[in-house]
Amino acid sequence: MVKDERRSRGEVPDDSVFGAPCWVSLTTRDLETAEEFYRAVLGWEWRPNSLGDRFRVALADGVPVAGIAAVASMWQMAVAWTPYFAVASADEVVARCRERGGTAAVGPIALPPGRTALLADRDGAVFGVWEGPLMTGWERWREAAPTFIRLHTRDAFDAAIFYGEVLDWASARPGSVEVHYEGDEVILRSGGVVVARIHSGAVESAPDPTIRPHWQVNFTVADVDACVRAAREHGGSVVQWEEGAEEAMLADPDGARFTVTAKREP
Repeated sequence: MVKDERRSRGEVPDDSVFGAPCWVSLTTRDLETAEEFYRAVLGWEWRPNSLGDRFRVALADGVPVAGIAAVASMWQMAVAWTPYFAVASADEVVARCRERGGTAAVGPIALPPGRTALLADRDGAVFGVWEGPLMTGWERWREAAPTFIRLHTRDAFDAAIFYGEVLDWASARPGSVEVHYEGDEVILRSGGVVVARIHSGAVESAPDPTIRPHWQVNFTVADVDACVRAAREHGGSVVQWEEGAEEAMLADPDGARFTVTAKREP
């Protein structure tokens, strides 16, 4: 009972979500501009966190749903949205990633109350891992920030093997992420919920970041057209969209790309 109460407050890890996406974070250059943009487009509010003046946490209906770090210039990092996966041991995951041809860009480093690392798979797609208590609990995060992620890569099945071995997908461990194959896509489920997709088709040498292997972060919204208008009005741009379509790819004023998809009625 005590552990359940602590878990509900986000003080202990949820053992059922190891290997599943648990957070998304934006690396940017201009904190104030990013805050204004995402407040207008996605309705988020912002609060400081313990990491310092360059970091903020986004709130949707009072629940933390995403992070922002204005460190792209200081740390010479790309401006981008990055998904993070919950893991039991950041050290073990980093070691497994390197053993299989991936790289570790940052960490593991301590960010109390947990530890994190920023990695790239062997095709260059960047992702993060988090070891420790989840900020809001996985289910609250999924409900407050209805989002999914999709890996665009050269070979979905090869990528699924890499991530499966690194993140312990489809293992005998209780609560392990389930891996399903549907056509040319790999579908990932946790607790019966689709949490990620892996899609073949990216070309590694292509100059366009939407074609190179990358993790795409997608947010479910009530009104795609309204998000498109707000993005244009607040310094962003529309990368891909047709009027009336249920999905649009947008870029914030700093160039970070993400997609919005219309929420479907149950």
